Amino acid sequence: MKSHFAYQPRPRPLQLASPGAAVAYLGAIVAVAFLYSNPLVLVAAGIAATVAGLLCGARRSVWLALKMGFSLALLIVVVNALVVDRGETVLARLGDWPLFGRVDVTLEAIVAGLSGGLRAAVAIVAAAVYSACVDPDRVLRALRPLAGRSALTATLVSRLVPVAAADAARLRDAARLRGPGAAAVGRGPLARRLLAGSLDRAVDVAATLELRGYSLDAPPARNRRARSRYDRRFYAVAALVLAAAIAGKALGADDFQTYPAVEIGLGGATLALSVLVALSGLAPLRRRSRVSPSSRITRANRHPEAARV
Repeated sequence: MKSHFAYQPRPRPLQLASPGAAVAYLGAIVAVAFLYSNPLVLVAAGIAATVAGLLCGARRSVWLALKMGFSLALLIVVVNALVVDRGETVLARLGDWPLFGRVDVTLEAIVAGLSGGLRAAVAIVAAAVYSACVDPDRVLRALRPLAGRSALTATLVSRLVPVAAADAARLRDAARLRGPGAAAVGRGPLARRLLAGSLDRAVDVAATLELRGYSLDAPPARNRRARSRYDRRFYAVAALVLAAAIAGKALGADDFQTYPAVEIGLGGATLALSVLVALSGLAPLRRRSRVSPSSRITRANRHPEAARV
């Protein structure tokens, strides 16, 4: 059973692009989420990451990441509303709580938590798209001349985390198949079994790498691969998004204030930046090649049976 976040090769622009172009594109969307606190811009960044993942065929990864992101965002909103009592608009007075003291839920605290939750959700969705659409082996080859051991460690982590998730799913299925008469298996035993299996796999992987000579200082292999025709597109979109984000900061596009009262800027610069960031999610769109009538006739002559079908 393969994890939904594991890389799956597909003939899509983001998968065919070089790792540098893919990282620059997704990193630009995440950079916007961390540079801005305005909920409108954060929603636009989330739309861009979601649309990019759907266009790349990573539908399951995107939906799971959205569930995780929304759950984390809700948790951040609840915690911030209970811990922070700043703000002028008091929605509920919950009295004195142990360890928290007096708890007053304010609208400003909820909106501030929502901004942080949206930022975390955008990062989770972008990371899921990266995990499902960027080949870790190509990332290793690209980073090997710079930091070979770090690149190897990062690639092993990106490969072994989905394997551990698949092991956890298999252990849960095996526990359910034991029958109603068997004792219930809690999360503790499952976690210990998963940890033991992960440690055994880590020892096996380390021994395999040792036998293959990864500990030796071998000369770097020259593996020149032709650049993809989609690289320029993703580099251009990343540069455009980052330039627009920096310019928007200078023009006041991040006009957002939570304390002492909520003020969300909806000026022209904010709207323009939001639209641009949301449209950047269409960068992985694959254009259909137009087939001329003459080529269709030639193809039909070469393959008459396919033409009849």
